[in-house]
Amino acid sequence: MTEIATPIESLSPLLDHTQLPESDGTFVKNFQEHPQSILLTDSIGSILQQCHPDGQYAIGQDCGIYWRQTDPPERGAEAPDWFYVPNVPPLLNGEIRRSYVFWRELRAPLIALEFASGDGSPERDATPLSVSMGGETTRPGKFWVYEQIIRIPYYGIYEIKTGRLEVYHLQDFSYQRLHPNGNSRYAIAPLGVELGLWHGTYQNQTQLWLRWWDFEGNLLLIGDEKAEVERQRAEQEKQRAEQEKQRADRAEQKATRLAERLREMGIELDEADLE
Repeated sequence: MTEIATPIESLSPLLDHTQLPESDGTFVKNFQEHPQSILLTDSIGSILQQCHPDGQYAIGQDCGIYWRQTDPPERGAEAPDWFYVPNVPPLLNGEIRRSYVFWRELRAPLIALEFASGDGSPERDATPLSVSMGGETTRPGKFWVYEQIIRIPYYGIYEIKTGRLEVYHLQDFSYQRLHPNGNSRYAIAPLGVELGLWHGTYQNQTQLWLRWWDFEGNLLLIGDEKAEVERQRAEQEKQRAEQEKQRADRAEQKATRLAERLREMGIELDEADLE
C-alpha cells in the first residue's frame, strides 16, 4: 500500500493525545472484540495492582498508538485490540487518554494483542516502511511496526474463527515465535502470568476466549466469577456449620438419653460427667 509522504517539517511538532484523532472511523470487526478486551482487563486487575501499587499503568482497548507523524495523522498509528503499558500514568493532566502517543512517552507497551477476524494476514504483515524516489511511502505492516519501531516485547495474534493463538517474543531485535507449554499456554514472564484459550460462556457468548492464568495454573477470575466462588465458599461454610450443629445436637441428645437411663437405674451423674 502506498501513500504520498508529507514532509515532516510541515507537520506540527510533537502533537499530543488531545490533538490527534482518537479513531480512524473503522468499525469494530465482530461482536467478540469488546467482550474479549473487557475479559482480559477485568481478570488481570489484581496482578497489575500487585505490580503497580502506585497505579502507574495504562491499558488500551482498540486505541491508537501513534508512532509516526503523518498527514492525515491516523496513518501514523496502529490500534492493537488490547495492550498494556507499564509505568505510565493512567490519566494525562487529569484527562482520559484519547490515544497513546509513543513519540511523547517513549515507553513501549509490554504486550499487544490482536483479535483477527480473518486469517491473521494483516496482523502478520511485516512490510517495512519505505519511501520511493518519487516521494511515495509504502505503509508498513503492523507486525513490522510493533517489532521494529515500537518494539513491543510480547505480541499475540488470536484468530477468532479458527481458535488459533500465536505469541511472539522480541529477542535479538526481532520477533521469535514462542512455543506453548504443556498446558498449551504462553508465559508472559514479567507479569508472572500465562496466556491461553478457555472455552466457556461470557456475556451470553459460549466460545473460545483468551484468558490469563497464574504460574500455578489457576485461572485468573473476573468479578462475576469471584463473586460466584465466594457464594459457593459461603454456602459450603454454611453447610459445614449446619452439619457441625447437627452433630452437636445429636451428641447432646445422646447424652440426655444416657443420663435418663442412668437415673432410671438409680445412678446420678454430674453435668461434668456428661461433657
